[in-house]
Amino acid sequence: MRILVILPNWLGDAIMATPAIELLASYHPNAKFTFVGSYVSIEAIKYHPLCERAIVDETKKAPSRFIATYKLAKDLGEFHLAVTFRNQFYSSLLLRFTNTVICLAKQSWHSMFLLSHTPSIKANKHLALQYAELAMINVDQYSDDIGALKLYIEPKIHDKPTLGINAGATYGSAKRWYPERFAQVGAEFAHSFDIIIFGGPGEVEMAQEIEDNLLSLNIHNFTNLAGKTNIQELCANIGGCSLFITNDSGPMHVAAAYQVPSVAIFGPTKHKETSQWMNEKNKIVREDMECAPCMKRECPLKHHECMTKITAPKVIEAVKELGF
Repeated sequence: MRILVILPNWLGDAIMATPAIELLASYHPNAKFTFVGSYVSIEAIKYHPLCERAIVDETKKAPSRFIATYKLAKDLGEFHLAVTFRNQFYSSLLLRFTNTVICLAKQSWHSMFLLSHTPSIKANKHLALQYAELAMINVDQYSDDIGALKLYIEPKIHDKPTLGINAGATYGSAKRWYPERFAQVGAEFAHSFDIIIFGGPGEVEMAQEIEDNLLSLNIHNFTNLAGKTNIQELCANIGGCSLFITNDSGPMHVAAAYQVPSVAIFGPTKHKETSQWMNEKNKIVREDMECAPCMKRECPLKHHECMTKITAPKVIEAVKELGF
């Protein structure tokens, strides 16, 4: 059975869609997947053992996105089932252009007009549950025992117990805790762990601040991998960590997929919808604020108190509550 899956654009969202992908595999015998998505989502998901094709969607770069979407659809061909986890016009159009009869998408003006199954899914639940509900909308009965996040990239075996620190968050500065405080937490546990500093190409400067702060605290057993890993290497390195301290971010969900004990720092985002899904050992550190969750990329009130009020000792205490 050929199934087309349009992945979410963000790394974390794509990983939160993996329980839904596993449900599709279990409820549709002989499933073979074609994945279409952003570069980061494809690089994380393309290792699925049932993946036939994995295509980076670059239609946005074309002079005419409409024509490029049509051409991509004709290259893909027809499927037995197609689902898009994006709530976006061109993803609905892509499914329609494939001539696939059964097409699933969250209800919107464009999906209702173009596709066969467009349920209204409430956003008052974890995103992993929302994706699973969408994927199973044409199944008469299915277990609501949604599985954990799943990645098929082999974790790296580190030489020593390793603490991963991820200070970045692609969405915006409002989601980011402070480099000097990450360093303070790292220093507290440096006697028990080697430290890896993670970050994307746009987070090298932030990672360097953590490095500088660690050195000022006379901590030297760290490696700075910010800007030096591809998605596969990022996932493998995080998967091999013994402990992970992170902002709400894609790497946070990578850690959850490998069941790495984690402390996640939340500020302006909805922790009930995007926290680590089914990680048995995880702690959320956040402050109850009248203005949070604002879901803004930058603090609109200019005080950033949802993050400034989270101190290093609070995060250290959360780590200790995990048994470290």
